[in-house]
Amino acid sequence: GLVIDGRTLNIIFQGGLEEKFLELTQHCRSVLCCCSTPLQKSMVVKLVRRQLKVMTLSIGDGANDVSMIQAADVGIGISGQEGMQAVMASDFAISRFKHLKKLLLVHGHWCYARLAKMVIYFFYKNVCYANLLFWYQFFCGFSGSTMIDYWQMIFFNLFFTSVPPLLFGTLDKDVSAETLLRLPELYKNGQ
Repeated sequence: GLVIDGRTLNIIFQGGLEEKFLELTQHCRSVLCCCSTPLQKSMVVKLVRRQLKVMTLSIGDGANDVSMIQAADVGIGISGQEGMQAVMASDFAISRFKHLKKLLLVHGHWCYARLAKMVIYFFYKNVCYANLLFWYQFFCGFSGSTMIDYWQMIFFNLFFTSVPPLLFGTLDKDVSAETLLRLPELYKNGQ
């Protein structure tokens, strides 16, 4: 692991040592930046995103973490003693740090699986509808006449675009929460 303080981060950013800092951090399992300013926290996140081209996640619990949370791809705010500024600026909010494991491994897996299935469903729905219109044009001699009434087309899109996401969002859980917490490697299956 690597522990680095705010003064050292200041030297790294002012001295143009970002590349060497990233080389060093890639050899560590964890990097801890302590006693750093909010600007330094966001600069570290932006540096990692820009140079390594990876997805970043920032976790904070106070107003000093807001810029870091906003600089990351995914921001998680922890509500607690320092107020609600981090929660207000975050994508997800949790009450305790211990809930992070369940948020990432369980809800992250379920959300990823649901989104993947829904993307395939929407492609299928739109391909079916476009093929229906295409083949109807051969039937009507490419006259440009409409196949169905306007209100039926609205109902088709409303029904087949709103009901399945609601059902998938509430009912679809491909693996139980206990299994996902016991086997964290299942998170990589979707990728």
